[in-house]
Amino acid sequence: MHGEHRYALTSTWTGNRGTGTSGYRDYSRDVTLEIDGKPALLASSDKPFRGDPERWNPEDLLVAALSECHLLSYLHACVQAGVVVTSYVDEATGLLREDGKGSAQFEEVVLHPRVTVADASMIEAAEAAHKTAHEWCFIARSVNFPVMHEATVSVG
Repeated sequence: MHGEHRYALTSTWTGNRGTGTSGYRDYSRDVTLEIDGKPALLASSDKPFRGDPERWNPEDLLVAALSECHLLSYLHACVQAGVVVTSYVDEATGLLREDGKGSAQFEEVVLHPRVTVADASMIEAAEAAHKTAHEWCFIARSVNFPVMHEATVSVG
């Protein structure tokens, strides 16, 4: 697979309460994210930043992108290694640290995949496939902070 892949979406601010950004507390942080042919995603800033806690925020989306990218890369790595995955659940966490100057940045994301494989003979290869998946994950390769894995593999 060679070449370029471009991605496009539309972000529309929907938080004008009638006076626009006349003051910091006078508008909501609501946003609608849209891509042709996909359901719209309702987003906002995180609650500590005056956002709607019922909507996805950029920090959620970044952790989700890392988790899903690893999952998809991992499934591919398992197929190539002859590992039959029957279940995969990740409870990913991210640490964002504020700098005290009005900004912040992610310091790390930790993925906690719980993988079930079809046979005990596949456990070692299933564990090793996480390293391969990490090397293949486009999103993890694109961020400037560590993405770690605390995986468990069982038979079921």
